[in-house]
Amino acid sequence: MKFAYKFSNLLGAVYRQGNLNFSKDGNAVISPVGNRVSIFDLKNNTSETLPVSTTKNITSVGVSPDGNLAILVDEDGAALLVSLITRAVLHHFHFHKPVNSIRFSPDGRKFVVTKENVALMYHAPGKQREFNAFVLDKSYYGPYDETTCIDWTDDSKCFVVGSKDMSTWVFGAERWTNLIYYSLGGHKDVIVGCFFERDSLDLYTVSQDGTLCIWESDTELDGLVLTKKTDEAKMPSQADDQGEEEEEEEEKEAQEGQVIRGKPQNFKNKEKTKNVRYKQMSKHFFNKEGDFNNLTAAAYHKPTHILVTGFASGIFHLHELPEFNLIHSLSISDRRITSVALNNSGDWITFGCSGMGQLLVWEWQSESYVFKQQGHFNNMASLAYSPDGQYIATGGDDGKVKVWNTNSCLCFVTFTEHTSSITNVTFTSSGFVVVSASLDGTVRAFDLHRYRNFRTFTSPRPAQFSSLAVDASGELVSAGAQDSFEIFLWSMQTGRLLEVLGGHEGPVSCLCFSPVKSILASASWDRTIRLWDMMDSWQVKETLHLTADALSVAYRPDGEELAVASLNGEISFWNPNTAAQVGSVAGRHDLETGRKETDKVTAKQMSKSRCFTSLCYSADGESILSGGQSKFVCIYNVREQMLIKKFEISCNLSFDAMEEFLDRRKMTEFGSLALVDEGAGDGDGVNISLPGVRKGDMSSRHFKPEIRVSSLRFSPTGRSWAATTTEGLLIYSLDGSLVFDPYDLDLDVTPANIRTQLRLEQWASAIVLAFRLNEKALKLEVLETVPHEQIPVVCATLPDIYVEKLLGFVATCLEKSGHLQFYMTWAKNLLMLHGQKLKNRSGAILPTLQALQKSIQRHSDNLSKLCDFNMYNIRYAVALSKQRGMKRAAEGEG
Repeated sequence: MKFAYKFSNLLGAVYRQGNLNFSKDGNAVISPVGNRVSIFDLKNNTSETLPVSTTKNITSVGVSPDGNLAILVDEDGAALLVSLITRAVLHHFHFHKPVNSIRFSPDGRKFVVTKENVALMYHAPGKQREFNAFVLDKSYYGPYDETTCIDWTDDSKCFVVGSKDMSTWVFGAERWTNLIYYSLGGHKDVIVGCFFERDSLDLYTVSQDGTLCIWESDTELDGLVLTKKTDEAKMPSQADDQGEEEEEEEEKEAQEGQVIRGKPQNFKNKEKTKNVRYKQMSKHFFNKEGDFNNLTAAAYHKPTHILVTGFASGIFHLHELPEFNLIHSLSISDRRITSVALNNSGDWITFGCSGMGQLLVWEWQSESYVFKQQGHFNNMASLAYSPDGQYIATGGDDGKVKVWNTNSCLCFVTFTEHTSSITNVTFTSSGFVVVSASLDGTVRAFDLHRYRNFRTFTSPRPAQFSSLAVDASGELVSAGAQDSFEIFLWSMQTGRLLEVLGGHEGPVSCLCFSPVKSILASASWDRTIRLWDMMDSWQVKETLHLTADALSVAYRPDGEELAVASLNGEISFWNPNTAAQVGSVAGRHDLETGRKETDKVTAKQMSKSRCFTSLCYSADGESILSGGQSKFVCIYNVREQMLIKKFEISCNLSFDAMEEFLDRRKMTEFGSLALVDEGAGDGDGVNISLPGVRKGDMSSRHFKPEIRVSSLRFSPTGRSWAATTTEGLLIYSLDGSLVFDPYDLDLDVTPANIRTQLRLEQWASAIVLAFRLNEKALKLEVLETVPHEQIPVVCATLPDIYVEKLLGFVATCLEKSGHLQFYMTWAKNLLMLHGQKLKNRSGAILPTLQALQKSIQRHSDNLSKLCDFNMYNIRYAVALSKQRGMKRAAEGEG
């Protein structure tokens, strides 16, 4: 159970590509993030990433009308049917070709998928379990180029499909006599959106060149007539056979071009029925100013007749149809708007910008942001936990420092003062100051109270800082330069440069202060670790000699051990007091790196050059977390020097270096197909990354990032750990809810015996037995049965070994429970009565105390906001009542 960490959440990446959806109640946005899906709750201001993932990046998401099911389709056409209630995968399916769009019918009984130039209608999965959840109903042919968008009529009788061939096709979901299909032209560019009017067959079509066509149908939805053969079918089997025959004939006619486009006819039905016809009522243009701007996304809200259109320049328009009245226009960014969606009430509009990784929710009536999040749109370089584990700070290659709340999993402040890549971030011991180092030659300190950059540290001559450390007091700030091989020391109070430490003969790769002493450890490419004494004139106390370049160094929480990762793939452990090596782990074989598409060397050979680049001790110091240029993160036991567990952080094949063997189907006699840039024209050269280049050319058309882990940190509470990867900021948490892990099991330790002790009011005995059995639900039941006035007595009589366990359990319960006073009373009595004994074991109990502090701080923040809100309301009510009293008094005098 100690290492039963499971994927918990994905931060730092909000939106990449694909279509956005609102939940049924309209209070949450469902957004694809790489090969995962995140749900952003706009009312509670929280974010959650589903524990399911596809094999490649998700391009299309379809959500059922009841909000219970979602279909996720990736770049290759592989689909997952996911329950949004249980968060479980219900079915796997493969469409074998990339899917452009997917849409459920309003009644939830069918859904349409468009791929290539075909629209496929499937029966939606029912409530009963089926062997094959996706049953194909009909295939619809018509467009000559790829299909782009879908919309349904409100009664699910018909649907419309837009295409890249500039045509729009209306299809009947059932066999209508007067509408088999109908083709509409009128555009000169790709169809971006097509929408039915409410309870009508009238249509709006929007194309990429900024043209809106309004089409009027001469038939109402009630005027659609079912074919007589379907009506007269007595036997289900006969009806099925006839349906199949008709489907085959229709497909054949469509392929041979026998059906007249625009004039659908039913050759089997002899009765004359008036066919559905469309007439273009009007045409409107968005680009009236003359500055041509591609229309890239569109959405229509039928009840309010609001059309939202997004453009390549980051501008969006709101129009009221059919009059085409402009409500308002706004620019949200300077990048292309990729996806637009409206919620059920039509109040909130969500926008996705894939170029910036940005997700916005706009309330158009009040003209204000409801939600605004943006991830690092380049690689994440570093992360740091705050001392209480409540916040995470991240720095990226885009020069931004972001601070995330671990409870809501949302970013609440972004600092943009740096002008180049961030190489390292850290918190001071107070938890309210974030310090960051950058390649722009500055180290900056940010205040989380006022959200400002209050200190900027620079060197006498320009230097690129590659490493950073702040001492335990928060007074000394040190940064290592990668070009001058020097370490700079500043005072946080004054901002002045105190000392420049020279002596390393290579770039300084990592710095780390001892948690208990004023000693700085510096790792360098010159194969040494130097220990600098801050109290003794900043002299070198010890020099540790390694067999390879040092890449990372970390102190154990008690300061009695040092872990060093080197270029030869080893992790060595040193005693900083005696300068002696106490152990080592050969971790090169545990990295198991994949083979890049352009590599001419096998994955096994590539692994020989891999190494760990980030290290972090666990809160108790017994294990160490390590990661590097691989998709694996390893946890080693320090004492036994062996691998305990290995985590695969991603299975997304859209990243490079994921597979061990190359796909033989992509190999030709001229080499790998990966060397061919599919998006390049005749005049463009093929973009092949040079050997050793990791980041690639971001401006190239064909770029596949390589999977790797740049930084790792354990939470101070010990309940979770985080990693900055190519995919984003991944958080893994302990999930012990289903694990049976008794502490001291005996024959008399049973749930029945525990409940007997409760009836006899033997509270201390019941608590000890419950913790021996170690079942969460039972421990909660016992704890909440104890009367409030008995808590001090029970705490005083508990054995010492159970005090720490009970304190940890109280800290966990307090985080989510509403019984604040009850659990605060437990915590207070345990700390007051056993404070001295707990202090003697402060090192071991520190994660528990930090978890307790995090829970208390969270409730304190929430209650302070509530109290302020109530106080202002009471003041307003008092002022209002005084005003009314004075008014009445004045009226009485009059």
